[in-house]
Amino acid sequence: MAALASAAVAFSISAASAAIELHNTITGEPLSLDDAPPEGKDVPAFKEFIETGRNPYLNEPNCLAKGQQLYLGACSGCHGHVAEGKIGPGLNDDYWTYPDNNTDKGMFETVFGGASGQMGPMYQVVNVDEILMVMAWVRHMYKDKVEDAAWLDDAQKAKFQPYDGKDAPKPDPANTPAECKIE
Repeated sequence: MAALASAAVAFSISAASAAIELHNTITGEPLSLDDAPPEGKDVPAFKEFIETGRNPYLNEPNCLAKGQQLYLGACSGCHGHVAEGKIGPGLNDDYWTYPDNNTDKGMFETVFGGASGQMGPMYQVVNVDEILMVMAWVRHMYKDKVEDAAWLDDAQKAKFQPYDGKDAPKPDPANTPAECKIE
């Protein structure tokens, strides 16, 4: 039964992967989602991302607390607690070491496939869906001009407020997707 479920997930991701193509940030070589464990690939938000290249968690405030928790555990040692940068680059401003990180697809490619220096592929640390939650938290910490935030659509830009340094809002348990609940 587990093998059948894994095959179904692999098939759905393989079929969906034609919508966007993922490439290594440094080399430009294709990235394969088959390199990552199956966890997270069957989540609706990840499936939507693979189809559109847009992170649906940007519109889900109930997932920010999980994104913050994951970020603090996996990313803050190099990128700083509020993404100000330490041994890794800052992530909360309008300067991108890798310009494609100004898009959701580009940032996913960098986190999933790694970059230069000490930034290795992160798909063994957090699953592919959790990468999207971390990305939503990183986007939440953005503090610069809204017109430079290419990942935001017009409606999101109209509501944009620069990061105020506060923790993620407490999720509403009744409206928090299962994958975003903190254990």
